[in-house]
Amino acid sequence: MLETRVPARRAWEGWVREATTTRVDVPDVGPVESWTELTEVSLPFVSFHDTTMLPDGTTLHSDSTLRFRERDEVETLLVACGFEVMDVRDAPDRPGREWVFVAQRA
Repeated sequence: MLETRVPARRAWEGWVREATTTRVDVPDVGPVESWTELTEVSLPFVSFHDTTMLPDGTTLHSDSTLRFRERDEVETLLVACGFEVMDVRDAPDRPGREWVFVAQRA
């Protein structure tokens, strides 16, 4: 997956059905197929639609919007809310794709 934490990288451009379709064999359910499609970009907001198809023909839909912020913007907002930023790390399960801010009340 492309890095998404930096808005300038525009990773959401790869959110098309052909690139995001996954098929998983779920125990006691069967093969489940899902994909994501980009629906709108109005930075800093990016909206997308997820579809999941179950083996019995049921189709589940979910619409979401993400707000992409630069690292300095998040740090500034934390400080404005009374926090001291102690550290900024990569998410352990998504290195290079998501930040974890370690902060405490100032």
